[in-house]
Amino acid sequence: MTEALGSTATPESGRPEDIESAETTSKKARKGGKRGKKGPVARLALFYRQIIAELRKVVWPSRNDLVTYTSVVIVFVVVIIALVSVIDWGFSKGVSYVFG
Repeated sequence: MTEALGSTATPESGRPEDIESAETTSKKARKGGKRGKKGPVARLALFYRQIIAELRKVVWPSRNDLVTYTSVVIVFVVVIIALVSVIDWGFSKGVSYVFG
């Protein structure tokens, strides 16, 4: 069967014949291998090894960067607290003026 130009039928979206062949191959390939049955201790050890491997990929900030980021956050929080306090004070004065 020929497909028209611009067809959206791809193996990722799945044609019926591709799905059937993928299901049969995945069922056969699932025996043992890298992800075979392991005990709970082995799975836990693998989990922690993967955590450590991912943490080694992290780019940690330098001390100078950390101080800069912390200062920016503290200044931002203080500014927002001041803004909310001024708005709250204004609303309280307005409500006391209206309701006496």
